[in-house]
Parts: sequence; structure tokens; C-alpha cells
Amino acid sequence: MKIAITGTPGTGKTEVAKELERKGYDVLYLNSIVDEFVIGYDEERDSKIVDEEKMNEYVKGIKEDDILFIEGHLSHLMDVDGVIVLRCHPEELVSRLEKRGWKREKIMENAEAEALDIILDTALQKHKMVWEIDTTDIDAENAADEVLNIIEKKKKPDYGKIDYSEWLIENVK
Repeated sequence: MKIAITGTPGTGKTEVAKELERKGYDVLYLNSIVDEFVIGYDEERDSKIVDEEKMNEYVKGIKEDDILFIEGHLSHLMDVDGVIVLRCHPEELVSRLEKRGWKREKIMENAEAEALDIILDTALQKHKMVWEIDTTDIDAENAADEVLNIIEKKKKPDYGKIDYSEWLIENVK
């Protein structure tokens, strides 16, 4: 079974994946293979352009014995059995991305995307098995435990309860 761990940059994907790995689960970090699928660079958005179809073919070709977590903000675009979208309040997201030294414009672009549910909406267009976890006030270990709780108990899809739209009114001009 392949499970995507996705979310806006800064929501905790990599740290949660490391916890899952520490607990003995297999994890594919898309950032570790992304350069094989880069077809260009978007100067304006300061980001790589990835051939998502070729990356998906690669992911589809991976044989898993049990559970394979696929971590990355493009993982919800892959053919997987389920998607867990990590969410974080945009105010906290701004703080996390500032600590990484990101440019203000890129930080705000990502905070707005989080408030608008962009990754969740995109995941729902492709997948039926989608869950959300709010990582605003929990650490990576607790978020990983929530991921495992969802998968091991085969919980029904659960999304749409997290709403950060109020942040847009106060912060986007």
C-alpha cells in the first residue's frame, strides 16, 4: 500500500516521515529523486518544473511489501492508495518558513495556498481516500502517530474540518 504524505511546505512532511521511518516504515522522499524528473525552472516562482507523469510512472513501478509512505508536496499527484494532507495554520506556517530564511513573497504564496486548501483540493480531485492532520500545535512524533492511527485502523476518509480562510481576510491585500 502506498500512502502519500503531502502538504504545503512547512507543514512538517519531512519530520513526520522521519518519525515513520524511525518506527520501522519505508519512506520514499520525493526530494531525493526529483532532480531526475526536472524539465525546467520557473524563475518567477523560484521553483523547479517537474515532469509529474514520469515521476508518477517511477512511483507506480515501486513494489512494496507492506506500507510505503511517499513524502513530498507533489506526492498527492502520484497514483497512491491514500493521501494524508498535513495542514498548518498560515500564521504558524509563516513563522516556520521565515526560520528557514525563505523570501517574503514565497512565504506569502505558500501561506495563501494553505489558507485556500490548494493541496487538499488537488488531492481530492484525484483520490477518494484523503485525510487531514493539523500539525499547527503537535510535534512530528504525535503527527506520525496520527498517521499510523489512520492507516492501521483503516479510518474512513476525513477532510474538510480545517478552515484557515479567516487568515486571508486579515493578511491578503
